Amino acid sequence: MAAAKASLGRVLPESSILFLCDMQEKFRPSIAYFPQIVSMAARMLKVARILDVPVLLTEHYPQGLGPTVPELGAQGLRAMSKTSFSMVPPLQQELDKLPQLQSVLLCGIETQGCLLHTALDLLDRGLQVHVPVDACSSQSEMNRLVALSRMQQSGVFLSTSEVLILQLVKDSAHPRFKEIHKILKEPVPDIGLLGFFQGKKNSLLPNSGP
Repeated sequence: MAAAKASLGRVLPESSILFLCDMQEKFRPSIAYFPQIVSMAARMLKVARILDVPVLLTEHYPQGLGPTVPELGAQGLRAMSKTSFSMVPPLQQELDKLPQLQSVLLCGIETQGCLLHTALDLLDRGLQVHVPVDACSSQSEMNRLVALSRMQQSGVFLSTSEVLILQLVKDSAHPRFKEIHKILKEPVPDIGLLGFFQGKKNSLLPNSGP
């Protein structure tokens, strides 16, 4: 029975954490939809702060790839430097401090690189992984699509920032819902993935039509 409940992918503030992966200056010109995905990750960060969801931030080889872009709004967060593709090794000690942790909300770049490796490591630890697809990208659209499908095959929950935010807040009677509603009313940019979910532009999703 417990296993059936776990497969539902419930997201609760008290047992969740937000991971922000490598949204750095040097990636700005090369990542598809970079401004759009950073804006959606920033939305996730705003809500995490309102709901007291812990947030962890990484930068991949910042000496060469630069700092986190300011528009993410991550000022005040300590960025953990890494060279591994997975975020888990540099964040291991922080994860060990959260015995109640069940769900990781994973945003950033690149989908086929650091996000995929991080997701697999988290799944290995028995954690649920939720990827808001409007808050992740790659240099190559093909790599992004294949990586999303690969993650889904391994048990990652694909979602959007709004779906996850509404799961976290749960009830419009929440005392902070008006603040969160203002964030949700901000325009949602196109990130080029409608075809992925409609099955019209590719057949990467399991059981998708031609």
